[in-house]
Amino acid sequence: MNPDSNTAFKLTKLEKSWILYDIGNSAFTLMVSTIIPIYFNYLAENAGISSVDYLASWGYAASIATLLVALSGPVLGTLADQKGYKKKLFLGSLLLGVAGCVLLGFVHGWLLFLALFVVTRVGYSVSLIFYDSMLPDVSTPERVDRVSSYGYGLGYIGSCIPFAACLVLVLGADAFGLTLSSSMMIAFLIVAAWWFAVSCPLLRRYRQKHYSESGGKTAIAGSFHRLAETFRGIKKEKKTFLFLLSFFFYIDGVYAIIDMATAYGTALGLDTTGLLIALLVTQIVAFPFSIFFGRLSGKHAPEKLIVICIAAYLGITVFALFMSTQLHFWILAVCVGMFQGGIQALSRSYFTKIIPAEKSGEYFGIMDICGKGASFIGTTLIGIVSQLTGSVNKGIGVLIVTFTIGLILFVRASSPKKA
Repeated sequence: MNPDSNTAFKLTKLEKSWILYDIGNSAFTLMVSTIIPIYFNYLAENAGISSVDYLASWGYAASIATLLVALSGPVLGTLADQKGYKKKLFLGSLLLGVAGCVLLGFVHGWLLFLALFVVTRVGYSVSLIFYDSMLPDVSTPERVDRVSSYGYGLGYIGSCIPFAACLVLVLGADAFGLTLSSSMMIAFLIVAAWWFAVSCPLLRRYRQKHYSESGGKTAIAGSFHRLAETFRGIKKEKKTFLFLLSFFFYIDGVYAIIDMATAYGTALGLDTTGLLIALLVTQIVAFPFSIFFGRLSGKHAPEKLIVICIAAYLGITVFALFMSTQLHFWILAVCVGMFQGGIQALSRSYFTKIIPAEKSGEYFGIMDICGKGASFIGTTLIGIVSQLTGSVNKGIGVLIVTFTIGLILFVRASSPKKA
């Protein structure tokens, strides 16, 4: 039981600074799952791209980005574990993501836009490897469930601030005398500025406490050597191995839903304004439920709470298979908001507890292969099945399989016999 569960839980200045980055990068995440796909649809329509091909192209772009992160993440994470490297690498990936976000507003060709989106998405995703691996440095094992949940919860509600401004600009472009392209350019600038500004406190306060020695090797050579050793030995760590295998499947479905939600609704021909407002409601709902799951972790085992979240997502995916109206999308948005923060936050903090703190960057890099890096499977399958069947509903339905496998594997991973 969390010792803070029966007393007022107060965040330290360092924990608050760490949480602020969740608030910053979540603004870009919300753009990716809402406005950006709609804007890409606008660019694609101008180029004569069909709705099915639009959905597939967007899925393939997300797949390429996450595959690149999967290939580079473990090496970069291992490099970050060496003394003095984590903050530098974090800053580099942050600047890549922010700069790409700014440039997206100046690109109007659909193919070039997709290519730049991939670069920006890589910067964003890699920064999260370093950010997540900072958790052992900024908090303690007894507090990480709550701190991680506060990060996701406040990230959801905080991201609504720049998103609301962007939403007004995009939906009210005509009223402001702006074209959609010019309003999107301003929106990208707002998100980039927000993302960077709220990241500054973490850059100022963070100090790397846990790190590995290079053993006389250069930083890069030492990273490859330690990564190879970890891959060789990870199968012997049954709890960690089974969790990563489980995570590969269930979080794949979670991220695929986040990546494809707006594209999915748009391909179904649903009203754009209604889709954006529904997804804003998802953020608002996710805020209290993320905090709620964090508090529950003080009374119930995080393993049980993760099982509940996976099962809930399985039900959500079955519902999405039959979705056809605006009301259905609203119901889907609310249900996703209830469990999205919980499953992400608890997975992050649970993993923090079962890995060595001095190798957090390395392990979170490997986790990224099984998580965001592996989400290319879900987005790719959605694209392929949608094109083969001509049905976006059947495309999203493939996630039922990934959630089912993930649930079965996690139950095995969290079994006391596997501890």
